Order: sequence, then structure tokens, then C-alpha cells
Amino acid sequence: MKNVDYIIVGDGYAGLFFAHQLIQNNKSFIIFSEKKKSASQVSAGIINPVVLKKFTTFWLAQEQINTLKRTLLEIESYTGRNYLIDKPIHRVFHDENEQKLWVKKSDHLELQNFLNKEFQSLEGINNPFSTGIVNQSARLDVSNFFNDFFNYFEDKGNLINEKFDYDSLDVSGSEYKGIRFKNIVFCEGMGVMKNPYFSDIAVIPNKGHHIRVKLSEKISTADTIKKKHFLFPIDNGLYFYGGTYDREQLHHEIDDSAVDQLLRGLSEVYPYDFKIQEVNFGFRPTVKDRRPIIGSHSEYSNMYVFNGLGARGILNGCYFSGSLYQLIEKGIPLPDEVALKRFT
Repeated sequence: MKNVDYIIVGDGYAGLFFAHQLIQNNKSFIIFSEKKKSASQVSAGIINPVVLKKFTTFWLAQEQINTLKRTLLEIESYTGRNYLIDKPIHRVFHDENEQKLWVKKSDHLELQNFLNKEFQSLEGINNPFSTGIVNQSARLDVSNFFNDFFNYFEDKGNLINEKFDYDSLDVSGSEYKGIRFKNIVFCEGMGVMKNPYFSDIAVIPNKGHHIRVKLSEKISTADTIKKKHFLFPIDNGLYFYGGTYDREQLHHEIDDSAVDQLLRGLSEVYPYDFKIQEVNFGFRPTVKDRRPIIGSHSEYSNMYVFNGLGARGILNGCYFSGSLYQLIEKGIPLPDEVALKRFT
């Protein structure tokens, strides 16, 4: 019989950032990974404190940015790499009215640290009304973040590469296939819909596509460009462009309509030829009030869920993994805004 403090089920941002909390606090754990490409693993990795359609911010944005930067330094201490790509977002303005709105919003107290008042024109893209720079925005090196974490877990004996079997879980005995645990945390994204203990939580699948493209003419910056979608350079001379949002077409196949949407969007901002090299999609676990769902099972007090991170998986996963750890280990209540009980 193996004894651990925690079992983590799920290998997206929720699971990995919670695992980091355990590493920092010298807790033993096993993490279960199906070795599938989750929505987290195909995500853009955008770190963005601003809602770029409306030029607004969101709850705890500055606190989440600060926590992420500190956390990435902590992670670097044991993986040997910092995953912060310190390249800001340039929001391409549609017209002069958007410029004026940006300037107006930049005077708001909650936005003055994020909206840069100095506009910039970029070469190689269509931006006749210039771009606004989002201060404190950046990207995560998604591929290396997940690869390094999995390698670290494997080296330490923390990783089990198999699908979690709910039927093999002895809840009353806190045991799973010869592993006795103190707590179990389900961080499954949309996989939670098949979880018999938390299948009724209020997560809504949101399908997102992105494309990887070869550009015929290079862009003058490695920063992130945003008009309808995000465009930025990745490995092997390719660029990432995406992602879409769709709550209707939820089948597990590529949607031609989503690819067409991306082609039109990229053609609008990039005036030269390009070629699609790859199409990917994933299902974001979103919540109606746009905030995570965290809490313990109503009957089994050592069973927890950490889900609903949505399109801000990096920031939500990093920040609220700490809140979940404080709840479990110190009994510090969660903010009402993210607590599972708000739906009961």
C-alpha cells in the first residue's frame, strides 16, 4: 500500500498549478494523466489582464498577474526554466472611436496600469489606426511548461499515465488501486461530465479552434497581435492564430466554419499569403458567471473539485490553486465568488 497526501486527477492548468502548491509545501502526491492533449495543452498561453472587446478588466486581475509572476519563479527553481514570454499584446484598433475609447478607459483607476496611452504602428500587418499596448500582458511557453512538468513528475515518481477509473475508487476507505490518500482533487476540465461525484457542476463546454500557419512575409515584432484573434510566433518558423469560441458545435471533429472564421480574421490583419500547417481544437470548461468552481463534495469531505477555469486558465489556475490549498490544509474559506456552494 502506497500512502500519499493527495491524488490529483487531471493534467491541465488546474492540476499542474495545484501540484505546484503541493511541491512548495512538501506534500506527497500522485497525478493521473491520460496523456491526451487537453484544452490547456493546446491553448494560446495568453496572459492578459484586459477584456479586449470592451477594454475592461476583471476581478482580481492585478493580484492574479502578480501571483503568476511569483509562481513561475518558484517553478523555475525545480524545473530549471522560466516559462514567461515577456511579449505584450498589441490590440489593433478597428477605427478612431476605439482609439478614443481606449484613451478614456485608460484613465479609469482599475485600468490605468494596463492600458498604455502611447499608440504604436507595426510593420507587416494591417493597422491603419495603430495599436494599443496592454501593459503587464505576456505569454506562457505552453509546450515547455507541460513537457517539463510531466518530466519532473515522472522523475519523482508522481505521475501515472492512465485514465482514472472511478469504479476503482474506495471513497469511504480513501483508497485507489493500492494508493491510500488523505485528499483527492479532481481537475478534469470537461472530463468532469463523466465524473459520478461532480458531473452536475455548472460547467459549460466552449469549443475553441486555432491554426498554426506559415507566413510568406515575416512580421516586424515577436509581440502578440490581437484584432479578432491572437497572432504570435511559435517554434519552427510558424505562427499561432486563434482561438474561436463556440458553444453549439461540440462534436470532437474540426469545424470547417471555425477554420473559415480564422482564415478571414487572419486575412484581415495580415496582408500577405500564408499557409495552414495544422488545425487544433479543445473544449474550455466555462461557467456562466465567468469564475471557477472550487469546493468539496457534499458527502465526502476529502474529495474536491477545481474546475471552470475558462479562457483564463493560466491566471485562474495559478491564483486559485493557492485558495484551494488554503481551504484544505488550513480551513480558510474560499471567496464566495468561486465556491461550489454558490450553485447549491
